[in-house]
Amino acid sequence: MLKAFTRHLEVELGRSAHTVRAYQREAGELMRHLREVERMDLAELDLPALRSWLGARAETGAAPSTLARSAAAARTFTTWLAGTGQIPSDVGGRLRAPRRGRHLPSVLSAEQAATLMEDDPAPETGEDPRQHALELRDTAVLELLYSSGLRVSELVELDRSGIDRHQRTVRVHGKGDRERIVPVGIPALDAIDAWLAQGRAVLAAGTGDRAGDALFLGARGGRLGARAVRTLLDQRAARAGMPQHITPHTLRHSAATHLVEGGADLRSVQDFLGHSSLATTQIYTHVSAQRLRRTVEQAHPRA
Repeated sequence: MLKAFTRHLEVELGRSAHTVRAYQREAGELMRHLREVERMDLAELDLPALRSWLGARAETGAAPSTLARSAAAARTFTTWLAGTGQIPSDVGGRLRAPRRGRHLPSVLSAEQAATLMEDDPAPETGEDPRQHALELRDTAVLELLYSSGLRVSELVELDRSGIDRHQRTVRVHGKGDRERIVPVGIPALDAIDAWLAQGRAVLAAGTGDRAGDALFLGARGGRLGARAVRTLLDQRAARAGMPQHITPHTLRHSAATHLVEGGADLRSVQDFLGHSSLATTQIYTHVSAQRLRRTVEQAHPRA
């Protein structure tokens, strides 16, 4: 059953690999709860049983965001079960998780972002060509993450053919396999050019074109992975003496916040980020207001 549900998520709904794994895991946990705790068959699934499962998840200390994901997975699962005739009706439609607290994302200042990008990838005398190639790649990755506000999952899926140097854009496949065209800044394009001209062939050597048209390669010549992006960001941040933990999403949040602070309208930022709802994008107005308030309190003589 879970295999069929997984195919439904992948093929019919076009969910990302991360979402598929998470929803498959949640569906499996729900079925185990029904079997071992509720002592009921799947065909008997009802809303009280769903709430019992979600309550058991909460008792283990699951965060509100985790409970929200669990509820979303359960609703998707029950919709599929009802649609395939395995339960009489979609009992999960009224399942709601506890409201999540609104947490403002952590962002870098424009100066901090510039410091992170300024690590000079020029080769040192006697430097290993592979190490120089990695430095060129890392600079291009960070410039593109900040310039275009990409999710790390979107970045690692990019192909060389998705970069349009003339139009200064990149073609991105986002959540739900939705395609969007995102502008790319000149510093990012220059860093990508340097990586493609001087670095990519070094990492691809001897791999038999293992990565195909992938824009960014890992140290072994295959397509760069999301975990490697997080690692290289940790290393760059440490070298730059950054005082906070920085993730790829920090650069995405920073790019959006700096756009809003620079006067960009929310609809444009929504398209830039690939958000399906404007409500998701509105958090960046709160981030900007918070940063403005902090600046006033620090600098205004009558604050």
